[in-house]
Amino acid sequence: MPKIKTHSGAKKRFSVTGTGKIKRARAFKRHNLNSSDFGKSAKRKRRLRKGTLVDVTNTKAIKLLIPYK
Repeated sequence: MPKIKTHSGAKKRFSVTGTGKIKRARAFKRHNLNSSDFGKSAKRKRRLRKGTLVDVTNTKAIKLLIPYK
């Protein structure tokens, strides 16, 4: 059986934990980071720093994109 190519975008964005769950970074931490009129609060930015796990409904699809991680 031939090898499967790893999706280049997915390998940069996701990693697998020891128990087989998929880790990801949180979204919405690129622009407007000052707390002026339309910025983000310090509490929100602090929460965005930490990663989180991918939802169970998306795990199977992402594992197909990163088969050897």
